[in-house]
Amino acid sequence: MDRQRVAVALLTVSTAGILAWNAQESFTDRAIVPTRGDRPTIGFGSTRYEDGTQVKMGDTITRERAAILAKNLRTTDEKRFAATLPGVHLYQAEFDIYMDFAGQFGIGTWRSSSMRRDLLAGNFAGACQALLRYKFSAGYDCSRPGNRVCRGVWSRQQERHRGCMEAQ
Repeated sequence: MDRQRVAVALLTVSTAGILAWNAQESFTDRAIVPTRGDRPTIGFGSTRYEDGTQVKMGDTITRERAAILAKNLRTTDEKRFAATLPGVHLYQAEFDIYMDFAGQFGIGTWRSSSMRRDLLAGNFAGACQALLRYKFSAGYDCSRPGNRVCRGVWSRQQERHRGCMEAQ
């Protein structure tokens, strides 16, 4: 199979990436705090509405509205994400993985991440390795054996790392 990286500005999250996000986040019709120290989320992991208003505890949503909200936010987030990687070319799988990371940890964390610095420098494998540095939630090391506080944070990072390395 002949693969080539594509300019980030031309990519959007793939159907597989959307399905993976929805499976990881699952649907909630009421705002919840998924991990200690996290922001309230609703629907398929949305922390805000299209107008920028933050989700608050007590908010409710239908599955249909949650799907529309997730799609609208993803479109905005793709543009914000692409702006952080001028001139960088990625495989679709890499784009999906890093968008998933930015969706979970936030665009601010992405902007200051070693992954972004590595990608800007053309160090694609290094960017994959850097995924494993992001294993904390509210100051807790989620990679600790026997962790019952935030084990999903660490398992999701391991999945991202594995998929990223496979893309290389």
